[in-house]
Amino acid sequence: MSQWEVVIGLETHAQLQTRSKIFSGAATAFGAEPNAQACAVDIALPGVLPVLNREAVVCAIKFGLAVGARIAPRSIFARKNYFYPDLPKGYQISQFEIPVVAGGGLAIQPEGGDVKFVRLTRAHLEEDAGKSLHEDFHGRTGIDLNRAGTPLLEIVTEPDMRSSAEAVAYARALHALVRWIGICDGNMQEGSFRCDANVSVRRPGGPLGTRREIKNLNSFRFLQAAIDYEIGWQINELEEGRAIHQATVLFDPDTGETRAMRSKEDAQDYRYFPDPDLLPLEITPAWVDEVKAALPELPAAMRERFAKDWGLSAYDAATLTATRETAAWFEACVATAGPGLAKPCANWVMGELAARLNREGLEIGASPLSPAQLAGLVARIADNTISHKIGRDVFEALWAGEGADADAVIAAKGLKQVTDVSAIEPIIDEVLANNRKSVEEFRAGKEKAFNALVGQVMKATRGKASPAQVNELLKRKLGG
Repeated sequence: MSQWEVVIGLETHAQLQTRSKIFSGAATAFGAEPNAQACAVDIALPGVLPVLNREAVVCAIKFGLAVGARIAPRSIFARKNYFYPDLPKGYQISQFEIPVVAGGGLAIQPEGGDVKFVRLTRAHLEEDAGKSLHEDFHGRTGIDLNRAGTPLLEIVTEPDMRSSAEAVAYARALHALVRWIGICDGNMQEGSFRCDANVSVRRPGGPLGTRREIKNLNSFRFLQAAIDYEIGWQINELEEGRAIHQATVLFDPDTGETRAMRSKEDAQDYRYFPDPDLLPLEITPAWVDEVKAALPELPAAMRERFAKDWGLSAYDAATLTATRETAAWFEACVATAGPGLAKPCANWVMGELAARLNREGLEIGASPLSPAQLAGLVARIADNTISHKIGRDVFEALWAGEGADADAVIAAKGLKQVTDVSAIEPIIDEVLANNRKSVEEFRAGKEKAFNALVGQVMKATRGKASPAQVNELLKRKLGG
């Protein structure tokens, strides 16, 4: 692999969250009966005219602002001519020469790698085609045109990525961003967010190699597996003396291999020309300002604020802003607990809460535990009312709905931490008397023996003694 350099660019289709299609009033809801949401405009029956959906344009402007791109004051819709069974009108309305969004980029950080900036070439509005169905028709093909006319934003990168890990990091960052700004639900199983990967290899520093495009990758795992296979295949072909031919390929997750679908088309093959039924799209500075004012705080700015105001690490801030819902939940927790408890709140959100949500397959918005309840729990650990270990028991009780807040659970279950020295000292004396071997081992220099003694005291107090106080009293009695 060191003799070869991998070059990857991604084209991502993000389905925009509009109630109706990009050029018609037909619904975009997922799961309707086949062909129940394909109107005359979507399939361009004679006498119909497309009308641009304003909300789709707003989504494009939001994205452009979020990635630091240029918003074109005037952009053009074109007809991209080709025929597939699921595109009955024989052309797709898209943008070619002047896209609505140009430039910009995303900062990514592959796992274990450095931060890298991936440049964007463009993002343009277009309509989706229908869908060909093969599984249930035994040698025939069914055509569902419900998706025809669904609004898409096609987001194209420069060939800046050099590994499948970088490609996946970019796709994840883009997926999080379009969900964060509310322009796409990101549901990859339903086809709302899907990637095409352009992959080529070359000798380091040499000219770009011939690329092959892997189509319609709808999971991050498939994206990585498809790129890795394609890299290996291309290197093997070149080392065996065979040429790479430009092609569109599909990834088969069952075999883990790519296979050629058709020779790759270039722009001239599509015979683009301006759509005569659509006027140029004009976006005024006032419109851009209006959209900008409605944008939420972006993840990068929020990460910086979490680090600056609350002292969180870069890792913590990145984890807590992975989704807008998680960030909002965490902020609500800190708002109740207070800024001084931001770090322990973060630890509980990323630790116990995240693990429990994952185990039960829940999104954070469906958590039975509220931000205020977790804040109350964190506060009681901070003021030594309970230990961290007892805190887990309180967490479980709150999750199960056994109390309105941490104070109620602590009172009902008698979990308040014992801090009275006169109550703890007799227990420590008894533990020392019953564990002479551990005492001797500690005095001989074995630190583990001390931990064993602490454990015995905590067991005798059913976890209610203050661990810090137990440590202090034990060391004093042992002469440490």
